[in-house]
Amino acid sequence: MNTENPRPRNHLKLILGALLVAVLAIGYFVLAGPHASDVSPNAHTAHSEGATPREPGQSAFAAIAEIVAMLDADPDTDWSKVDIGALRAHLVDMDRLTLGASAREVTAGNTVTFRISGTGGVLRAIHAMVPAHGLELDRLEDWQVSTETTDDGAILAITADDPSEIERIRALGFFGLMALGSHHQPHHLAMARGTMEGH
Repeated sequence: MNTENPRPRNHLKLILGALLVAVLAIGYFVLAGPHASDVSPNAHTAHSEGATPREPGQSAFAAIAEIVAMLDADPDTDWSKVDIGALRAHLVDMDRLTLGASAREVTAGNTVTFRISGTGGVLRAIHAMVPAHGLELDRLEDWQVSTETTDDGAILAITADDPSEIERIRALGFFGLMALGSHHQPHHLAMARGTMEGH
């Protein structure tokens, strides 16, 4: 026959339960900060009504929204030339190139050559973007840059005399090189304004 008194166990459960409630309550007030005291029924409604989301939800949409806001805020915008469709087409090309293209690298001496390939819309994006960006890289860096379109993509060749630059080029790889420089944003604005053709 078990003569153990069950009361000590019950007391232990009550103490542990109380400690758990206390820890949860303290955690709530620490995480909630100064707003924890807003306990009125309308407090949370007021906060949610006054808040504005900042995330537009998708990167291409965000880029277009930023450009549209700039155009709308500029009193000199010539709306007869604005072409948001051209910007969108370019953003589609950027997406296809980044996510769909394949790139193989070969290094010979002081030249790094990338062979980029793809099909369908990816191929179109390669043909549109690689030669144009090659010109930007040639202006941007102390490199000799050449491009050539092929039936299945393009060839991007970069020559540099400094071995550390060859190491940098190889580390960046094709996709890092395509992102190099800050010319994309001005080009996006110019495309949307209808004042340029380009990648």
